[in-house]
Amino acid sequence: MTKTIVFTGGGSAGHVTPNMALFPQLLSEGYDIHYIGTENGIEKSLIENMEGITYHSVSADKLRRYFSLKTLKMPFEVIKGINQATRIIKNLRPDVVFSKGGYVSVPVVIAAKNCKVPVVTHESDYTPGLANRISARYADKICVTFEDTLQYVGKKGIHTGTPIRPQLYRGNKQKGLEFLGFDDKKPVLMIMGGSLGAAAVNDAVRGALDKLERTFDIVHLCGKGKLMSELDSCSYRQFEYISKELPDVFAATDIVISRAGANAVFELLALCKPMLLVPLPLSASRGDQIQNAGYFSRKGYAMVLEQEKMTPQTLLDAVNDLYDRRLSFISTMSAEPTADGTDEVLDVIRKEAKEHESSKREGK
Repeated sequence: MTKTIVFTGGGSAGHVTPNMALFPQLLSEGYDIHYIGTENGIEKSLIENMEGITYHSVSADKLRRYFSLKTLKMPFEVIKGINQATRIIKNLRPDVVFSKGGYVSVPVVIAAKNCKVPVVTHESDYTPGLANRISARYADKICVTFEDTLQYVGKKGIHTGTPIRPQLYRGNKQKGLEFLGFDDKKPVLMIMGGSLGAAAVNDAVRGALDKLERTFDIVHLCGKGKLMSELDSCSYRQFEYISKELPDVFAATDIVISRAGANAVFELLALCKPMLLVPLPLSASRGDQIQNAGYFSRKGYAMVLEQEKMTPQTLLDAVNDLYDRRLSFISTMSAEPTADGTDEVLDVIRKEAKEHESSKREGK
């Protein structure tokens, strides 16, 4: 009998890419995979054209922690999304729904529970975000990336780690160097600012660029609209975003400067890339990246530089320190057993699907 699974999650790449990491194995096992997201979200652009995945759109609205006129329509959008998701789920009759979070996941998870379909959610960050806190009420199991997060999710929680895209392990260093135009005479420093880039990190890197280039070849993922082509040189390459070539670029990279989004840092951990984390400050976030970075620092996986303390000079000093200590970080990261949680999350999904299938056969 064909097993059916519905995925949901969106609003940012971090709510989508862990789902994508689970697709290959589930497809190989014969699962019929469907994805529920929004009509205009990043999840649609990433998922819609993937072979073997059927995409469905529902209404959803951002879950705001502040009041605005848009807040008034939010309940109506959520209710509309629940009704749409309910029709989809009743038609598909899935064995399990897996939610990665983001505001689109809330109506889907509620609809699944109303249809008596088991729900597995996954929380990437150190503490749950608003959408996952709401979804937790309807979830049967809550997978968490950080072991410390179990204290926030109760008896439903399972420490699994986070799924890592399998293609990231298949990078080729030489192909990465050729793509970047580097000759392998200097170590490679990679700067990642997240899907939208990071203006503060970009400014500090470019302020220290002359001195950084003396030691490193630099690949800078600076975000859409943030290229400064006049700075390009044989040792400084800028991209808004890298997709297909990313595994090769990772393979060619020696150390990384990154924001501290959970999915990004766990991908770097799985690849054993020494990292300097610059978390989003409280003025621009709920503090989740600060918690993620603090955990990685305590575990010996990364160095942390607070944005408030970041200048071209402090960034330069931290990067040089990171490179000098890189072997120690690599050794510590190599010993982490839950760096890649793909198999653990798949086991939870399979168990819930199996139990649901058994219940259907028994007519419960």
